[in-house]
Amino acid sequence: MNLHRTLLLAAVAAVALAAQPASAQTKWNLPAAYPADNPHSENLVLFAKDVADATGGKLAITVHPAASLFKAPEIKRAVQTGQAQVGEVLMSLHENEDPIFGIDVVPFLATSFPESQKLWQASKPAVEKKLAAQGLILLFAVPWAPQGIYAKQELNSVADMKGLKWRSYNVGTAKIGELVGAQSVTVQAAELAQALATGVVTSFLTSAATGYDSKAWESMTYFYDTQAWIPKNMTFVNKAAFDALDKPTQDAILKAGVAAEARGWKMWQDKAGWYLDQLKSHGMKVLPPSPALQSGLKKLGETLTADWLKKAGADGEAVIAAYKKM
Repeated sequence: MNLHRTLLLAAVAAVALAAQPASAQTKWNLPAAYPADNPHSENLVLFAKDVADATGGKLAITVHPAASLFKAPEIKRAVQTGQAQVGEVLMSLHENEDPIFGIDVVPFLATSFPESQKLWQASKPAVEKKLAAQGLILLFAVPWAPQGIYAKQELNSVADMKGLKWRSYNVGTAKIGELVGAQSVTVQAAELAQALATGVVTSFLTSAATGYDSKAWESMTYFYDTQAWIPKNMTFVNKAAFDALDKPTQDAILKAGVAAEARGWKMWQDKAGWYLDQLKSHGMKVLPPSPALQSGLKKLGETLTADWLKKAGADGEAVIAAYKKM
């Protein structure tokens, strides 16, 4: 009887062992806010593929684009609480939590890809530290195209922005609306097309890419290429989920993250001009801002930089000083 029991236990153990490779696959969800054909989403899919390839399929990451799993403002909290293991968000969406998340949307602080890259290197340690305190590990950050102003009507100066239904999606855009006397309406990227179609928004500041994604030409006439700032999306992982993986899998994720950051910056530099061409080809007037509009925006930028430094204190000043030395 004992022998029979021993053989039975051995057989059960053998079956369990044989089944191990199939059950050893770890599945992660990666919620994201932008359409599947947006370069950010495409880059996330390539990141997931790199991880799957490097781990021999041991870690499978499913990307959920277009706010299909969680809405943009919910993604970070979902990853913090373990409802999703990894996620991507617009960094400045969380500026209310900590000013450091809003450094890349301080108007006219970094207005080209090389400047934006330097600002990221200067601010990255502070961003990593803040995320670590929230149980998150930063994997990579990727820029958008430079930001410009969309409008139904011609804008020759900031005075022309008074009374416009202005889309705000973070602290900076809300403050610009307030300073120019516009009516601010909070609308996230996934709802922008509908807000434009229904006239909820008549002017907004974002990249040519978001304008393309939301078919801005169906309701807007002008795009002023102000290059106000170059915001970034950041991708991070739940620390507990990361710590539960073996060392080779952790290394594979970190390595894929480094590759995704380099690839993402290149994708956006290559594609920024393409998006402007798309707006033009759909009949939009793509123009540089007039000297009066540019000068008014620059003044707004100085006000907003001073505001940001007040909120960010010594840590913020240290980051700006490091950036200016680069």
